[in-house]
Amino acid sequence: MRRFLSHLRPSYGQKLSLLATLPLILAVAAITVLVAHQSRQLAEREIHALEMRLIEAKRAELKNYMSIARTAFINIYGRAAPDDERAKTAVAQILAAMLYGQDGYFFVFDYKGNNLVSPRQTHLIGKNWTGLEDVNGTAITDTLIRIARQGGGYHTYDWPKPSTGETARMVTYVVGLQDWRWAIGTGIFIDDVLETVAASRAEVESRVRRTSQYILAIAVGALLMVFMSGLVINIRERRLADVKLKALTQRVFDAQEEERGRVARELHDGISQLLVGVRYALDSAKRRFAKGDDKAEETLDRGIGHLSNAIQEVRRISRDLRPGVLDDLGLGPALKALTDEFAKRTGIEAQFTTVVFRNRLDNDAKNALYRIAQEALTNVERHSGATHVTVDLRGHIGGATLRISDNGSGIPQEGPHHPRAGLGLRNMQERAEQLEGTLRIFSTRSGTAIAAEVPLSHILTPEEASPDKRKASA
Repeated sequence: MRRFLSHLRPSYGQKLSLLATLPLILAVAAITVLVAHQSRQLAEREIHALEMRLIEAKRAELKNYMSIARTAFINIYGRAAPDDERAKTAVAQILAAMLYGQDGYFFVFDYKGNNLVSPRQTHLIGKNWTGLEDVNGTAITDTLIRIARQGGGYHTYDWPKPSTGETARMVTYVVGLQDWRWAIGTGIFIDDVLETVAASRAEVESRVRRTSQYILAIAVGALLMVFMSGLVINIRERRLADVKLKALTQRVFDAQEEERGRVARELHDGISQLLVGVRYALDSAKRRFAKGDDKAEETLDRGIGHLSNAIQEVRRISRDLRPGVLDDLGLGPALKALTDEFAKRTGIEAQFTTVVFRNRLDNDAKNALYRIAQEALTNVERHSGATHVTVDLRGHIGGATLRISDNGSGIPQEGPHHPRAGLGLRNMQERAEQLEGTLRIFSTRSGTAIAAEVPLSHILTPEEASPDKRKASA
């Protein structure tokens, strides 16, 4: 189970890929939501405008029907008195006979709410329908009478269709005959309009869904392209990294072998020969002592001198591997000894300057700066052709800075991480980065300067330093 979970755990590269694709996913989601919202708003406005146009057409149609009806009975109404029952009956018969379409008819209510004409729904005739409401609670009779009293107008409500008996939305147009206190109206069902609007909304939703699917497909395609590109780049970079790692590993092995060869040569050419000379001198002195030769003591002194030289050579090699003065006296004296020994060994004029630290460097900083100086002087000796070297160490408000400058031929303008950069520059760069510091290289044809800076976090206060070493320099 743990092995399975470890496979599910994303790697560093996968985390970077997720972080890189997350803004794209969020952007696509935001664009999808925004496009859908804007499309729905625009379509809703268009659908609403369409609905209004269709309803206006229905209203105009109702007005035309009402005009035809008025033309049919206007002469009778115009000559009749308010209480002329024969005229009222004649007008009612005319309106009852005016049917159109499957569901079109005229209805008449008096202002008291009594239904006088309803040819397609005769069960309404002769009854008082004051307070009548539709299934949604919309007032019907009272509103129609109120509109008729005001001269005329439109009213919308749900009403059973005579042809099917099903309830549908109806728009009515009503006018008032004020002398007779009648409300005459006709209506038309707009379920076809509502179906058209519903179909338009469904089409809009379908378009929005298709658009969202297109955006999603494009986003998935883009993510796959990003993923595949990242995979290709990752594989390529990994191969390059493997090649670089192999080259770097080989350089490390070569450097180790070179260092072992150097130590072996020094042991063979120096200490080994000195010890051979000591043994030869001791053997010669032994023989001379056995013979009673007066020169035996001189031979013994020469062997003792060779032994002293061997001891000094061992100390020098040991100092190169790990200088004891760095632990005993601090970085300043260690760099001073390193500079003096460099000048003595190579013949290159070397100068060391420093400002005594008020605080001390921790062990990591001391070791790193000493190795950086050692590596820099080695590069000067091997590659620069310089005649003068300056090593400067000083502390400041931001930490400490070690600067090594020479007047040699300079180095190629390639950073320490360049594939062709030397292993020494890489080592110096890595040592500085381990301290969270910086390594800067300034090189021209007239010389090179290397500046290693250590942050303030590696400076110890006097209280943190050991009491027996506070008087020593950094």
